[in-house]
Amino acid sequence: MLAVFSFLLPLALWALVSYVPFIWHPFILIEQPGSIDYFQPGMLVEREVFAAERARAVLEGRSLAEGRPANPVYLPAPHQVARALYTAFKMPPRLPSEPWLHQSLGHSLKVIFAGFALSSLLGVPLGILCGTFPFFAKITEPFLEFFRYLPAPAFGALAVAVLGIYDLPKIAIIFIGTFFQEVLVIANTTRKLDPALFEAAETLGANRSQLLLKVAVPGVVVDLYTDLRVLLGWAWTYLIVAELVGTTSGITYFIHQQARYRNYENVYAAIILIGLIGLSSDVILARIGSALFPWTPARAKPSLVRSIVKFLAARGNGRATKEQPA
Repeated sequence: MLAVFSFLLPLALWALVSYVPFIWHPFILIEQPGSIDYFQPGMLVEREVFAAERARAVLEGRSLAEGRPANPVYLPAPHQVARALYTAFKMPPRLPSEPWLHQSLGHSLKVIFAGFALSSLLGVPLGILCGTFPFFAKITEPFLEFFRYLPAPAFGALAVAVLGIYDLPKIAIIFIGTFFQEVLVIANTTRKLDPALFEAAETLGANRSQLLLKVAVPGVVVDLYTDLRVLLGWAWTYLIVAELVGTTSGITYFIHQQARYRNYENVYAAIILIGLIGLSSDVILARIGSALFPWTPARAKPSLVRSIVKFLAARGNGRATKEQPA
């Protein structure tokens, strides 16, 4: 219930701002222009301008303009965005060279997962090495600590110069934004492993490769999987910036084009789709993790019905105890 409420609360605030006129409606949507020449049906006019023009028309005995309170065009109502979530997939692009929404989403998914896969392919082994053996930590982590403070978008121009203007520099930005953080996070996770496990393995004659493959990797695999889920969300935050490098592409191109056409409901729909895809992928990965690691204790989900049954059972047991003869 609380999880549902966490989504309903911002949606309710959005609906209040959109549908309740006295909260925040700084514009008037013209329905009938009346005698005012530059007013057009569907035009947004500031309240003060609308009131001044109506007052002037009253003094001069001309027909009055009619309108209703409205928000700026960049703040569409929830029902408009909900409709756009459906129509955006059916609405063809204005130009033949422009991609459809599903094509833009597909392109963005390829870029982000390519960048994150490359980052994980190199970052996971290096992070485990740094967390297991102090030698690797001392030789790599000082530089990684320095580099992780450098903003990934700052390398955009360099990435374009080296890798071209298409997808490779975008993948590079996502790689730079996640790789250095990934190594440090995984190294810290590996260090949390109980040192007694390494001592016991060394006592039994394990060499360095066995310590790594037989102790470190199995010991951190569950927490490592959780770290990768979190870091994947981090990679999503670099998507829009990455797709601006070189030629604008993917969902970023769709958002910019719709903003240029002032179709802001499509802009909101695209942003919501990014969140939905990210949340869905995290939920799917969580389910896969439960199947891959069934030995991990699952958190019990509280149930209102179960709580009521337990409460009634406890009261029944207490009453039965009182009724027993001394």
